[in-house]
Amino acid sequence: MDDRTRIAKTGPEEASAGAGGPEAGTNGGADAPHEASLLHDGKTLLADVLSGEDRRPLALLATGIVAALVVNMIGQVQLNRWNGAFFDSIEARDFGRFLPLFGMFFVIVAVLLAAVVAQTRLQELFKIRLRGALSRSLLDRWFEPGRAYRLPFMGPQGAAPDQRMQEDARLCSDLTTELSVGMLQAAMLLVTFIAVLWGLSPDLRFDVAGVALVVPGYMVWIAIGYAGVGSCLTWIVGKRLIELNTRRYAREAELRFALVRVNENAEGVALYGGEKDERRSLDAALDAVLGAGRRVSLALSRLTWITSGYGWIAMVVPIIAASPGFFMGELTFGELMMVVGAFHQVQTSLRWFVDNFPKIADWRSAMHRAAMFSDALAAVDEDASADRIVLEPHPDGLLSFEDVSISLIDGSIVVDEATAEIAHGERVLLEGESGSGKSTIFRVMAGLWPWGSGRVRVPPAAERMFMPQRPYLPLGTLRAALAYPAAPDAFPCEAIEAALRRVGLEELLPALDRDERWDKSLSLGQQQRVAFARLVLHKPRWIFMDEATSALDDANQAAMLRLFDEELRGATVLSIAHRAGLESFHTRTLRLVKTPSGSKMFVPRGRPEIRRGGWRGIIGADRAAP
Repeated sequence: MDDRTRIAKTGPEEASAGAGGPEAGTNGGADAPHEASLLHDGKTLLADVLSGEDRRPLALLATGIVAALVVNMIGQVQLNRWNGAFFDSIEARDFGRFLPLFGMFFVIVAVLLAAVVAQTRLQELFKIRLRGALSRSLLDRWFEPGRAYRLPFMGPQGAAPDQRMQEDARLCSDLTTELSVGMLQAAMLLVTFIAVLWGLSPDLRFDVAGVALVVPGYMVWIAIGYAGVGSCLTWIVGKRLIELNTRRYAREAELRFALVRVNENAEGVALYGGEKDERRSLDAALDAVLGAGRRVSLALSRLTWITSGYGWIAMVVPIIAASPGFFMGELTFGELMMVVGAFHQVQTSLRWFVDNFPKIADWRSAMHRAAMFSDALAAVDEDASADRIVLEPHPDGLLSFEDVSISLIDGSIVVDEATAEIAHGERVLLEGESGSGKSTIFRVMAGLWPWGSGRVRVPPAAERMFMPQRPYLPLGTLRAALAYPAAPDAFPCEAIEAALRRVGLEELLPALDRDERWDKSLSLGQQQRVAFARLVLHKPRWIFMDEATSALDDANQAAMLRLFDEELRGATVLSIAHRAGLESFHTRTLRLVKTPSGSKMFVPRGRPEIRRGGWRGIIGADRAAP
């Protein structure tokens, strides 16, 4: 990790990301204005959803939901008609009509109940399927080789992948389903009941300057005008909720990341006695969350004046508006109830925007964040802001560097014009002081660091294995950790047990199939020996090690290195290490020396290169370390 601290030159987002923080740049990304349009975000996420195998199931579920809505709409119309007939029978004191109508009520309600239950079930299944499709698409693209590592360097857009693929994907899927179904249902009921209301509304007649005017279906115009006023006021008062919800999500993500980071580093915090300092940081993150919550609550309170007042006034508006027709004898009591019922259905449809605006604001925020993450995934391999190092297969299966310059994202040079070729069977030690770029070269060979220029030709991926200083141990059993990245059952039990014994970890044999946080329960030295056990199992022909024995004592280091003379005989090794005594294990040594224009690669004096196995490259042509 010798060059990572230098990433600070590129800005706080990249520095945090380089230090391993998935929340790098959360502030900027979350608080940035919604530059992308709703149409752009929708197209982006729709492409993600339709890219998988869920298109047909989603289409079938959507068809089922529409069918349930149609049945619901027909039932609502029948219920409105029943409402008029029922109250007419009461007004006429017609008991002979009253009883059958009373029984018909339960038939209509049974149909409506079945339709609502079916709609709810299908809607929930659609949410689950939609979330699965979106999450799988994002995960597939996130797990493109090296992309998860490079994504935080994209800045705010690539921050908080955990939140994007879990919380934002969940909110986006759930709210998209709920709002889409709600809006469709509102539209269907609106079309149906506007016709009903128009037919039941008596014409409104009045004189203006001696001219008789007639307004047909005036109840429809009252409903539309009332809903229009409410929607405009809702948008004016509540539009800030979109931005405030976005900021709230950002603060929540920062708090979650801070908590996870403390939990993952609890030992170091305890050893330094840093609990108070960490508590101050967590208090600051919590205060930011609470502050964002208070701002959202204030905006919701303001919006409630509109939404609640709108709903209460709507209870009496249709009665007041229709009462002239009733008192003038143009409407029966049953027809008045039908008008009121139809008005409420039209109002319910037209006020959908008013009732759902807080949810719409929440959805818009989640949708924008998910789409921004999707855009970052698409852009991470297309960044044209800097030159790119060409990484391609070597025609002879070797490793070569051809005028390779490695830079930071801001363009500053880390390693300048390295040229080399390493042949089969060589063991090369790469030395250099901290910050000279050794670990960056390690990442370039792995395809993780594309910034720079020149060409790197690499051996086949199936023949390579990289060993960082802290090995990655996946969640699960120790058997799975040993076989990684292959499946746990990829190797015979006898081979796994033999590999564990070979690296001196036979005491762990009884725990092979125990689920545990092995990255926590094993010391770093034990973890490094697990990584060497992987080598014994996979037997790669090319091995790249970055301080892979740093936590081992001399005896264990020697035991691990003997693997290359026995089980791994003939493997090619490129090592990055600081410890003395490793020169004798390697056939050549390269040294990175810092200069004002970037680190140069040299062959140290008094240590001639050993050409074997057909090696034909030149390391820092005719250069010698000063």
